[in-house]
Amino acid sequence: MRNTRKMLLGGVATLVLAAGPAAAQDKEPIIIGGAMSLTGVQAPLDTPALRGAEVAVKYLNDNGGVLGRQVELRNIDGKSDPVTVGNAAVELIDGGADIIMAPCDFDFGGPASREAQSAGLVGISTCASDPLYSSWSLGDKQFTLSMWNTTMGATAAEFALKENDWKTAYVVTDQFIAYTKSLSKYFNEAFTAGGGEILLEDTYTNGDNNFTAQLARLQALGTKPDVIFLSSYGQDIGSIIRALREVGYDAPVLGGDAYDDPAMHEALGERFGNDIYFVTHTWMGPEAHPKMPEFIDLYTQMHGAPPDTSFVSTGWDTVMMMAQAIEAAGSTDGAAVATALEEGEFDLLTGKLDYADAAGGHMPMKAAALIKLEGGQPSFVGWRTPENVPAP
Repeated sequence: MRNTRKMLLGGVATLVLAAGPAAAQDKEPIIIGGAMSLTGVQAPLDTPALRGAEVAVKYLNDNGGVLGRQVELRNIDGKSDPVTVGNAAVELIDGGADIIMAPCDFDFGGPASREAQSAGLVGISTCASDPLYSSWSLGDKQFTLSMWNTTMGATAAEFALKENDWKTAYVVTDQFIAYTKSLSKYFNEAFTAGGGEILLEDTYTNGDNNFTAQLARLQALGTKPDVIFLSSYGQDIGSIIRALREVGYDAPVLGGDAYDDPAMHEALGERFGNDIYFVTHTWMGPEAHPKMPEFIDLYTQMHGAPPDTSFVSTGWDTVMMMAQAIEAAGSTDGAAVATALEEGEFDLLTGKLDYADAAGGHMPMKAAALIKLEGGQPSFVGWRTPENVPAP
């Protein structure tokens, strides 16, 4: 039987208050080393997560710390560069980090987790969703907070087929990173397995800012798809959607968590930001989790404005889950903390999470949040758990 542990806003505090703030001050801090990217293409995902992590650290320390010790978060900007991320992780580990918080992507976060594994430490990515972010490829002490793209892609496919009867699709895959490629792969598998037809699969290279050739191939089909699945990254998502809308393709657009970017929503605006749906980590409102308003209040007190993307909650959840695993392990020992993560079941702002063991890849079993963009404004559709998830 699994050892079930609940992680609500007060859950960790209940475990650690007995030590008291004064006792925590007398001991060496538990150091979380972050290699989160605050500049470059990865920043819209990593910067909000780091801000959420900062709120979690303050919350823990205000309530007695972890194992009677204060928690210290040290971040070195990974600069959206895998080599820099890896070097940052080495510097953090050499400086005494007990656990590593890795960027929100396999390509950018993997180097940090590899260094953590080499040092015998647990590493957790705040939201990497490619199944490559697994114990199979990174080691038995490495995890990601996010659902895998198997779940993300299947959620989008089943929403299209079962909830909207969208039977034909045009699929565009940005060749940028593993995330963008595998998200389309799993959407395609789930969509065709469910009876859908992909009229055309096309590719795009991030940064091109020119969708003319793809539009020509789409127009040559002579028929319009029921839905457009666009797997891209950064502001290129908005550029592609605008190009499609300007030539008359008004079919609904589906995508993944890279759409959870307020700058992209603003750029699309009222004219182009319509009939767009994306699968992400949570919704920043009480509809997603009863403790969300309390987190939003804590976040607003620290940062001066409420959060505008679910990526802030991935940072909070990562730190709070780390804290709970360390408490359960009774130490920061990497093997013991990894076992605690495998045996735990966590109630998070980003949904309930249960990990497979290392042999199972540390697969994160988790629901997905579905968001609609209309008039450039997001709204919560609801939580979804797909019935048929492709194998990773």
